[in-house]
Amino acid sequence: MDKKTIIFTGGGSGGHVVPALTLISKLKEDNFNIVYFGSYSGIESKLTSGKVDSYIGISTGKIRRYLSFENVVDIFKVVIGLIQSLWKIFFIKKGPVVIFSMGGFVSVPVVIAGKICGAKIFIHEQTTRVGLANKVASKFADKVFVSFEDSLKFFPKSKVELSGYPVRDVFLTNELEYKTYLGINLKEQEKPILFVTGGGNGSKLLNDKIKSSLDFLTREFNIIHQVGAAYIDEYRALQTSEYKVTDFVGDEMPDLFKAADIIISRSGAGTVAELMALKKPSIFIPLKIAQKNEQYHNAMVAKASLSSKVIEENEFMEMKLEDIIRSFKVSKKTTSNVQSINSASNFLVSKIKANYSM
Repeated sequence: MDKKTIIFTGGGSGGHVVPALTLISKLKEDNFNIVYFGSYSGIESKLTSGKVDSYIGISTGKIRRYLSFENVVDIFKVVIGLIQSLWKIFFIKKGPVVIFSMGGFVSVPVVIAGKICGAKIFIHEQTTRVGLANKVASKFADKVFVSFEDSLKFFPKSKVELSGYPVRDVFLTNELEYKTYLGINLKEQEKPILFVTGGGNGSKLLNDKIKSSLDFLTREFNIIHQVGAAYIDEYRALQTSEYKVTDFVGDEMPDLFKAADIIISRSGAGTVAELMALKKPSIFIPLKIAQKNEQYHNAMVAKASLSSKVIEENEFMEMKLEDIIRSFKVSKKTTSNVQSINSASNFLVSKIKANYSM
């Protein structure tokens, strides 16, 4: 039987691409042919390398809500991207095809071209606040899936459905793959583990706060700190047996989330969804400059459901970390913290497969 083809699109940040890769990995298990439309050299071109059957680069321009000369230039880029997408999709579409968009400006011409070619259009919104690209693309969509209930109100009731965020299956169990990380035993430790992450690029705000509180922290915790590549040399010089730093955490991230007794983190949609899947309350410091203050709203969902602590940047700067941690009530880790639930990824894959005659 010939492979069924599905087209994914989305990019501009890892937040759009990583959940797509979760769905792609499951669809490849069912022998789907995966085509990914993205920008020529954006992060999506790198993250999807070796994980999709073919990658198609197109011209892309940013959509802005304000007047700018750059809008004139970018509208031509979008038009070129639309023509490129029409041409490619026309030759790909031999029977039913679903185009699954994860958002970002590169997705808009692909979605419009897909609609013109008669493809089924699905959109997934990862955050609690809707980006302009998904707002535009939703007008051409057959179905819009959202990660958080707060997002339902931004789309027409006839199209929108709550799916949840497609976290990897590894976040639906408490099993640890790694026994140690940077010399700290994740399974058995005398001190509780504090994990601090400002995201892949690190956070000077979080880093400075940890640095100023190391005497207290190293007495109380074994600390794992993702500082970002720009800060690694400065913080590596501060390492002790109780304080370990890394520029970037890769495949070990799920285990660090599971093993940590306290987590201090930014609140991107993926991070919040993963910690919610693990039913793990955390201390969130939302990035103030995030679009539409979306990190704050993401964190507030976790606060409402898990009693996570949310501290805005200005307040965080004035507070002592010792006071923050001591006021944070953490229940003991038990396997009952993670319930047996159907993941959003399985739900979304079932919606995709329903549109093909398997």
